[in-house]
This record gives sequence, C-alpha cells and structure tokens, in this order.
Amino acid sequence: MSKLVFSGSIGRKFAMALSALFLIIFLLQHFSINFTSVFSEKVFNEISHFMGTNPVVQFALQPVLIFGVLFHFIMGFVLEIKNKSAREGNYAVNNGAANSTWMSRNMIWSGLFILFFMGFHFYDFWIPEMNYKYIEFKPEDPNRYYTEVVHMFENPVRVAIYSLSFVFLSLHLLHGFKSAFQSLGARSKSYTPTIQKIGQIYAILIPAGFIFIAIYHYVNNL
Repeated sequence: MSKLVFSGSIGRKFAMALSALFLIIFLLQHFSINFTSVFSEKVFNEISHFMGTNPVVQFALQPVLIFGVLFHFIMGFVLEIKNKSAREGNYAVNNGAANSTWMSRNMIWSGLFILFFMGFHFYDFWIPEMNYKYIEFKPEDPNRYYTEVVHMFENPVRVAIYSLSFVFLSLHLLHGFKSAFQSLGARSKSYTPTIQKIGQIYAILIPAGFIFIAIYHYVNNL
C-alpha cells in the first residue's frame, strides 16, 4: 500500500514539474513578444497579428496552454493538501523555517495570487479578444494590437495589479524553477548549482521585464 502511495506522489510531482517547465517556456515566449512593444510598434503588431490569427496557435496551442495552466494550479493544490496531511500525520511539531525556505513554505499563497491575476488577465484581455473575434465578428485590424496594449496600461490601478502579480510570480519561480528540475530527476553536484543560478536569473529578470513593459507604457502615455 505504501509503495502505491509513494508512486502516486512521485507521479503527481513529475506531472507538476512537466507543467511547470511548459509554463516557464511559454512565459519566456510571451515576454519576448510583449517586449517588442517597447521598441517597435510595427514588429509587435506583426507578431501579435500572426499569433492572433494563426489557426494552429488559436485552436491547438491556445487550448493546450489553458489546460496547462489549470492543470498546474489544480495539481499544486492537490500536492499541498497531500503534503500537509503527511506532515500532520508524521510530525507532532514541524519547524518549517528550519527545514525549508520562505518561498517553498508559501508556494500555495504566491500561487493563489498568481491564479487571481490569471483570472483578472482572462477577464481583461482574453474574453474581450474572444468577443472581438467570435461574437461581434469585427473585421481583423492587423494594427490594433499595439494600441490595445497602450490603452491597457493607461490605468495606474491596472499597472499596480500587474506589477504586484509579477513580484509574486518572481517569488514563486525562485523556488519553483529549481523544484521542477529536481522532480524530474535533475540532481547532480556538477550541474545542479548551474540550474539553480539559471533559475534565479530567470525568476528575477523575466518578471522584472514584464513590470518594466507595464511601467514603460504607463509613463510613456503621461
């Protein structure tokens, strides 16, 4: 019985790690596209128009992405519940601060805030985009994307929510990047420190880059 439980736990962690790596790759791609809006309206419109009208992206990759996001968060909650039950069953006193980092102990809370932001982002961007394309059936304007981004960051409240969300994402990634590779079996004295260093750089620079984009457009519109 214990072997089955152990195997199930390993399987859940492995699946969680795969979904994390998938989202890490997506986040890098998403940042790369958004960052073009800082230096070229034309390039940003061209890339966004391609991504927004390509049927493979819209009807194959986009559903996979939505499933990946939902799977990652649901699996995260499942693992948190399982881990909490295991701790309560095996330890009378658990000194978490002595055995783990602040980020690892609060992954569920940073994850909840990120989930809130995802819901806000879907409401603020994805739903209007679907309404534009498939409900109102407006003619496609290949030059609309930059204007929409600029308009989105005119509101200081939206910029504040956006920026705070990426601070929480950075905290989440500081533990999650390393943890994902460890769950996939990437543990070695030779390359684990390199993975940790890459994870730290990624966890700081990519969220900081998203915050920079939001603040840049806000300030540029003052």
